[in-house]
Amino acid sequence: MTLIKSISGIRGTIGGKPDNGLTPLDIVKYASAYGTLILKNSGSKNPTVIIGRDARISGQMVTSIVSGTLIGLGINVIDLELSTTPTVEMAVTELKAQGGIILTASHNPKQWNALKLLNEKGEFISEEVGQEILKLAETSAFNYAEVTELGKCSVNTDFLETHIQKILNLPYVDIKAIENANFSIVLDAINSSGSIAVPALLAKLGVKKVHIIHGEPTGDFAHNPEPLPEHLTDLSNTVKKQKAHLGISVDPDVDRLAFVCEDGEMFGEEYTLVAVADYVLKLKKGNTVSNLSSTRALRDVTEASNGSYAASAVGEVNVVTKMKETNAVIGGEGNGGIILPELHYGRDALVGIAIFLTHLAKFGKSVSMLRSTYPNYFISKNKIELTPQIDVDKVLIAIKEKYKNQPVNTIDGVKIEFNKEWVHLRKSNTEPIIRIYSESQTESTADSLAKKIIADIKEIIRG
Repeated sequence: MTLIKSISGIRGTIGGKPDNGLTPLDIVKYASAYGTLILKNSGSKNPTVIIGRDARISGQMVTSIVSGTLIGLGINVIDLELSTTPTVEMAVTELKAQGGIILTASHNPKQWNALKLLNEKGEFISEEVGQEILKLAETSAFNYAEVTELGKCSVNTDFLETHIQKILNLPYVDIKAIENANFSIVLDAINSSGSIAVPALLAKLGVKKVHIIHGEPTGDFAHNPEPLPEHLTDLSNTVKKQKAHLGISVDPDVDRLAFVCEDGEMFGEEYTLVAVADYVLKLKKGNTVSNLSSTRALRDVTEASNGSYAASAVGEVNVVTKMKETNAVIGGEGNGGIILPELHYGRDALVGIAIFLTHLAKFGKSVSMLRSTYPNYFISKNKIELTPQIDVDKVLIAIKEKYKNQPVNTIDGVKIEFNKEWVHLRKSNTEPIIRIYSESQTESTADSLAKKIIADIKEIIRG
């Protein structure tokens, strides 16, 4: 059993003993801590919190406990029921709530669940707020409401329609062009919320040929739910069998997005953001942001459009902060997460689908040909395990010193640039591991760069 308490929420495997798994007692404790902070900061006697869940098996149980806990604190709850992460985020501001909780473990397997915590802007809470919630949870500094002051719960299953309509109203979405393209699409909905949200969007976009696999929202995921190439073989094979134009994959809470080309090859999760940003920048000049471990291709297309690119620390909240600092018109992460500020400051697979289909329709050629128009980079992902006695921070400082004549970024670990190649080293927050991501224009050189840095680290440790 696993329970991970972080500044952005609590996640863990269902079952086990309290404080060792995500048990009902743990859910009550952290929902109480979050609700207590909402009461403190809202200045309202009965503030409102939006909740929504993905389709995982434990979702209804977790929803009932979270909702009951918030009501017991005197907080009103609006339950979107089966929903998506971006839908809940948008609902917080649209429905003028004081916060939100998304009940999803994102790309984690079905035995996991989580409470992802939002502020009044529908954005993930800051590190400072997260620390305060963790402290409240450990001290059990809660004060539940008297019977006449209990909160109330209402259900809103219509907000997905509002979310989709706002996407359709964007200047980057051309419904007529998509209709005229007469796309044939295969969707892998991973037996979660995407089986409801994505077909609803495609119907509004005028896509009539949609073949869905793993399309029942049972939460019994048909494969590992992270949309990586090794998990998308069913989608790849079905695209070829159906002779479809495109395959679409989303994760269980629909904030990550990956495409499969008409020949069954992967478009590349890193290139989801690149392609969508490329189209947005054609219509609206400006800046972009992704995290330090994302492909350089976004920087290339941004600079080709006379914009400026900036890198943030890893993590959605850090990307959003940097986007606001640089007034970016689009940003996101290389895991297929797209953030469009005109819609909301959160990763959103639905808006990514709508803009990508518009881009593809106007491009007028195949998905694989569209992919070939972008710079080709390869990312090698590695890690080196260390003994607990080794000071990881000192290792990173030594690497920084060794490569001090190269451009170095230290906002999140150490990132070193070598012309158009780079390597990014980050320490794990939970175990003695250094994660090493490297990128180059060929797979072999990306691997070689990673091996070189790993050798350097081992030499530093021996020294």
